[in-house]
Amino acid sequence: MQLMAVTLQVMKHQSSLRQKITLGYLGYYALAFLIISLSLFTYFELRLIEQKIRVGERIAELFDVTLEIRRFEKNYFLYRQIADFQEVRRYASKVDELLESSAADFSGLALEPQILKVKNEVRVYRALMAEYLKAGAAETRQTELLEAQIRKVGKDIVAITEGMAGAERLLIRATLDKFRATLLISIALLSLTMIVIGWMLSRLVARPLKHMDRCVEAVSSGRLDRIVVPSEDSEIISITQAFNHMIGELELRQKRLLRSEKLASLGTMLAGVAHELNNPLSNISLSCQILLEEVGSCDPEQGKELLEQIDEQTERARKIVRALLDFARDKPVKRERVALAALFEDVLLFLKGETPPNVRIITEIPAEIVLQADRRRLEQAFLNLIKNALEAIGESGEIYIGAARHRLTNESFVAKQGHDNRFLGKCYPGVEAIDIEIRDSGPGIPVDVLPRIFDPFFTTKDVGRGMGLGLFIVYEIVEEYNGCISVDSESGRGTVFHIRLPLESADGSRQ
Repeated sequence: MQLMAVTLQVMKHQSSLRQKITLGYLGYYALAFLIISLSLFTYFELRLIEQKIRVGERIAELFDVTLEIRRFEKNYFLYRQIADFQEVRRYASKVDELLESSAADFSGLALEPQILKVKNEVRVYRALMAEYLKAGAAETRQTELLEAQIRKVGKDIVAITEGMAGAERLLIRATLDKFRATLLISIALLSLTMIVIGWMLSRLVARPLKHMDRCVEAVSSGRLDRIVVPSEDSEIISITQAFNHMIGELELRQKRLLRSEKLASLGTMLAGVAHELNNPLSNISLSCQILLEEVGSCDPEQGKELLEQIDEQTERARKIVRALLDFARDKPVKRERVALAALFEDVLLFLKGETPPNVRIITEIPAEIVLQADRRRLEQAFLNLIKNALEAIGESGEIYIGAARHRLTNESFVAKQGHDNRFLGKCYPGVEAIDIEIRDSGPGIPVDVLPRIFDPFFTTKDVGRGMGLGLFIVYEIVEEYNGCISVDSESGRGTVFHIRLPLESADGSRQ
């Protein structure tokens, strides 16, 4: 029970991809809420600014009316026309109408004391104008005093309304500036929040999935490497474990298939070995019969010569059987000095029984070319290539095998195959390498088939005559030695395989 409780506690605190996605959704919900809040804030701010603009328009209109009052007041004092006086009274009444109709807009504003003062001043102004009209047109001390008072009150009214208009303009401008700054800051914060949420989701969710996608692509290209995803999410861990288990099963089955292919190659070799063993066994049998017939009467020198022949043929048979056993056994990879010419001699010996009489095999391999390699692996690769060449040319034709040592140039050996002589593998420029060529005079490989010949399980042979692993095994063996391989073929003009293997020292470093 205690163990179960601990397990449940661990599961409870274990990271989960679903939890991260849920957190991401919550983040975007919060972001949507902030956007809605910002929209509402913008709406109400614009309504407030609209109200302030409407108030500003009323104050500006009030200021314009007071200016009209002063204009007709000046005309009245200059020309003493009753029409000007009537205009003064009309515009004064208009001031009262504006203040009454805009009372709701002006209520609660900081300008309310000035508005009240304008009302009082206009009331005083109207009273003074009425008193001035009763005093008559004659210029007396009283009319002069009244005129001075009227001018002073009118000037005060204009000054108050002008100050109100200016203050309201400044207030509107300040409100707009504040709203603009708030809106920009809000948009910047929302954008930053979106970037942070997107980055978190990318880092916590998308990045492990992309890494896994790259690992799966690598597996699909033929590399059965275990995938390691830098994530602690339970779903990702479960998928990774299941995928790695699948890779393990694939490796196991591939090994079984490779072993089956190897056994098929071994069967091919047995035909050549049986033919090759028949010669020394016949010589041994013949020498023994001669010795049995001449027992007691045989010349000692002749008997010694026959026994030496028996020993020589026995050693020859023993070497053939040893080479066959070395090829058949699953031994660990062991690199040693391998003479390339002798290696091809053994491979051709294995295939001697399968080589038709009218097939000519030409080898031009310098004796001094020596590789640091696993002999058994190279034998298997060259055996597959020459066997394919024999099957391609049929009963008559020619196979050429050549090798030369040279330094690779800065040519780019990219992973691209085809009849344009581009290489597939790991060739590096600037190193010493052995260039091996295996050419046959067969019908060639069709253009539509050529790009797939190194794919595992791809074959154009009839069912039961091959699993399509021969050239795939060749490619893998070449890649083990950091080499590369290419094929150049045209229908009706034969096929050429080029293999480039870098020369390595005894410790495995490239020379």
